[in-house]
Amino acid sequence: MHFENQKKTFLAKLDKSKKGDIDKDIILLINKVNKSKNYYTTSSCSGRIVLLAKELGKKKGSRWLFSSHEKINFKEIKKSLEKIPKQDVYFRFEPLILHAAAKTIEDAQRLINLARDLGFKRTGIQSTKNRIIIEIASTEILATIISRKGKLLIEEDYLKVLVEEANKRLDRTKKKIKEFYRKFIS
Repeated sequence: MHFENQKKTFLAKLDKSKKGDIDKDIILLINKVNKSKNYYTTSSCSGRIVLLAKELGKKKGSRWLFSSHEKINFKEIKKSLEKIPKQDVYFRFEPLILHAAAKTIEDAQRLINLARDLGFKRTGIQSTKNRIIIEIASTEILATIISRKGKLLIEEDYLKVLVEEANKRLDRTKKKIKEFYRKFIS
C-alpha cells in the first residue's frame, strides 16, 4: 500500500490505548508529525509514573494500581498502597515513547538523528517489513520493586525519594518533548 494511503487509513482508526486518548503534553508534537508529508505516528506516551502489580516472571496479568502523566505527590502513592496486593508491586517511571512511520529510510534516519540529538538515546528503526517504523524513546527509566507478597519492602523515606526522582525525570521528559516540537521539520 502506498505511504499516503497507509497514513490516511491508520490515522482514521480509533485509539485503542488503555487511556483512550493522546496525552496532553505530547498532542502538539503528535499533530505536527501527523501533518507532515513524510511521517505519521502509530503510538505514543508522553511519560508516566506508575505502580504496577504483577506476578513474578509473568507479563500477562499485570495491572496498574496507579498511573499519572503528571507530577505526583507522596500522598497519592501512599493512598494507592493502602491495600497492597499479594503480587509484586513495582514503582516505575517510563519516559516518552513514540512510534512513527516514515515514508523512506532517509526520512527515518533524519527523524532518528533529531531524536538522538535531543537526548532520546534509545531510538532506532523497529521494522521495515510493511512500513518503516521508528521507535523514539529515552533512557530515563526508573523501575524498582517496592512490595512482595503484600508486604512493603521499603521505608517511607525511600518512597519519597522515588517520587521526587520520578518527578524530576518527568520534568526532563516534558522539556525534551517541547524541544522536539520546536525542532521538528518534516
